[in-house]
Amino acid sequence: MKVVSILIPCYNAERWVGQAIESALGQTWPEKEVIVVNDGSTDGSLAVIQSFGDRICWETGPNRGGNVARNRLLELARGEWLQYLDADDYLLAGKVAQQMEFLATHPDTDLVFGPNTREYWSEKEIRRELAPIPEPHDPWELLGRGHLPQTGAPLWRKKSLLEVGGWKPDQPCFQEYELYLRLLMAGKQLTYCPHNGSVYRQWSEQTVYNRDKAEARRQCLLIAQRAESFLKEHNVLNAPRRRAINQGRFDAARSAWSHDHAEALGIMEIIHRSDPGFQPAGITAPARYRIVYRALGFRATEILAGWLRQFLTPSSG
Repeated sequence: MKVVSILIPCYNAERWVGQAIESALGQTWPEKEVIVVNDGSTDGSLAVIQSFGDRICWETGPNRGGNVARNRLLELARGEWLQYLDADDYLLAGKVAQQMEFLATHPDTDLVFGPNTREYWSEKEIRRELAPIPEPHDPWELLGRGHLPQTGAPLWRKKSLLEVGGWKPDQPCFQEYELYLRLLMAGKQLTYCPHNGSVYRQWSEQTVYNRDKAEARRQCLLIAQRAESFLKEHNVLNAPRRRAINQGRFDAARSAWSHDHAEALGIMEIIHRSDPGFQPAGITAPARYRIVYRALGFRATEILAGWLRQFLTPSSG
């Protein structure tokens, strides 16, 4: 039976890391090891980690960033398969076992992925919802649309991660997407499995994505450009993949519009150079939006949408 290494990078997660470790130890897959790297936490995280004694392996060091900690965990891991788990997330008990059983019948897979549960925390409530992965399950299309899951949802083949150089140490956000892209560019097999077993907790506004959304959009667009260029160069940029990449760009343009009209219009220029006939879809372009977009284009549609929001929002006075 193959060993699975469950790898937990931790930075200032005193409130959560105990549950993450318990969920790792509670996996029903019998051949496992749990390794935690404390990345220079300044709260009580290290004491919580140490309280598990010899049930886990752990080490601590200065704060060098999440991807450096993930790469150190990659070095320490003995398992052929890796389960990454952020310290503020947790796993359902059968997660690893279900995916390992799936891999037994899909031996060529380098990464198996499936949906995760998002757990939203606020002062008023804790709310959970499944984040499904829509069809088709072509990983290139899912990458373009932003539908590949967060770090804890897949199992990763250690050998494949080493072959592509591991995690990029200075990647500020979309760390897993940058790594997904390099795996795909290296010809690695990313395979969908319908089982859900990871819980991605969203509780803080202090992520890089939330603190600097312009930088997050920039990184997203860089990944999209690298993906499109690679697919074009290898003559595998089919219409659905091009459409998915440009839909992801459109989502970024809509996000940018409320902060920087010039940025949003620049993104739309990239889309129209890639596909002059592009038409948006999905939840970011509801049916009425699409009708106006076809008639008036992006700029006029956004101006109209903003005016309607202002007109329809009740006055606080």
